Amino acid sequence: MRPRTIVFLAAPSTQILDVAGPFQVFVRAADLFVQDYPSRKRPYNVVLASSTHRKTVTTNCGLALTGTETFRSLRGSIDTLLVAGGTGLEKAASDEELLAWLRTAAQRVRRIGSICTGAFLLAAAGLLDGKRATTHWKWAAELAKRSKLTTVDPDPIYIRDGNTYTTAGITAGMDLALALVEEDLGSPLALKVARELVLYLRRAGGQSQFSTALSLQASDRRQIEEIRTWALDHLEQDLPVDKLAARAGMSPRNFARVFLQDTGTTPARFVERLRVEAARRRLEESQDKLEKIVTDCGFGSITTLRRSFLRVLHVPPADYRSRFTGLPAN
Repeated sequence: MRPRTIVFLAAPSTQILDVAGPFQVFVRAADLFVQDYPSRKRPYNVVLASSTHRKTVTTNCGLALTGTETFRSLRGSIDTLLVAGGTGLEKAASDEELLAWLRTAAQRVRRIGSICTGAFLLAAAGLLDGKRATTHWKWAAELAKRSKLTTVDPDPIYIRDGNTYTTAGITAGMDLALALVEEDLGSPLALKVARELVLYLRRAGGQSQFSTALSLQASDRRQIEEIRTWALDHLEQDLPVDKLAARAGMSPRNFARVFLQDTGTTPARFVERLRVEAARRRLEESQDKLEKIVTDCGFGSITTLRRSFLRVLHVPPADYRSRFTGLPAN
């Protein structure tokens, strides 16, 4: 087989991790593939292409990336085209020559996608019209405003709609790259890449951009922070609102109001997400039976565990374990 050409399109002031992270995933996947199959060719040819006439792209942190191509000089077939995010996309989105090239390229590539705010360039070219897409949560509302024909979902870390892929911020680009490697070369190799790069997990595309524990760190109320810490240590217990309120020294009604105001979620939903995150880690890091995870994380039953996983992560717990850790479901 001829190597598949993976092109990263980057504009000036691109976010360096939007390029370097997923770029490295594909390169390392190719390295490991030829180690496993010495008689076969490298499966990927990974290319950085500038959105301007210059091959060098200065990133928004000041470091320069020098590619071998500009979008004008690219020749040959492109298998996968990924647009990196960054503050320079505002100017790129007004370049009619670039937008026309993107429209033409989209008809020829097997896959096209964006990392973080790269979705704005795809949207400017009309390539997200009629599609479901995501981007960094901070810019999701603006993307929806600019691309009214796109259904923008700010929660998932990445979304696939047909052959179009869009991702949330920065590290989600590596999650997408691993998912694409899995599509092309299989789960065992994708897992090997994840371990080589010391990536914590190949996350499901439907997984939320938001960490429940991190969301509470935005609160400056000592009682709310203490509840977060205490709840994490007592997930095996029943944690109704009145019990949490008592720990915070507040009435249930006032606690629920303050909690929602500070965190943007209800105490019940917060506890559910904490339980799901704890169970997710257990599924990733251990071979514990689902029954033990249910007990230790306070779900009450496997049915409740399954419903919570579907609601929060959009995947059943057994499938989550088998697909994203390589361990058998049980």
